[in-house]
Amino acid sequence: MSLDALDALYKEVILDHYQNPRNNDSLESPSVATEGYNPVCGDQITLQLKMADGLIESVGLQGKGCAISQASASMMTEAIKGKTLEEAEATARRFRDFMTKGNDQPDSLGDLEVLEGVRMFPVRIKCATLGWNTLQEAIKEYRAGLRGGRLVIKEDENT
Repeated sequence: MSLDALDALYKEVILDHYQNPRNNDSLESPSVATEGYNPVCGDQITLQLKMADGLIESVGLQGKGCAISQASASMMTEAIKGKTLEEAEATARRFRDFMTKGNDQPDSLGDLEVLEGVRMFPVRIKCATLGWNTLQEAIKEYRAGLRGGRLVIKEDENT
């Protein structure tokens, strides 16, 4: 497949997740619900997790913002459903490292590799990682026995 065809495929996947976000539901009685907000560009999401038998049984995602933030969060919901918290955290760390350091093999992240091109635009990395940062905050809150909070990304923070 040519690079142009591959780029077009990647754009198609991102656009599909943006226009048809997965798990775009509000969960009834979630185990934890956390809001993520990036005031620099206005991206925001609410992430809900429902835990059962040590697994992320279901995920709810609502949000608004740019195509990158919303598509990445949508892809994240698919990547973590049915996983343990530890597995979800490991995937979040690998994705963040992949986006910020480029030190992971894209194929180890599956479909998330379509976001590789975002690394060429450092200002957009915060868009791509908002959902993942919110996931990590939600896991931390769940373990602390909290039901939810709000994560605000500061302009000078690393992604």
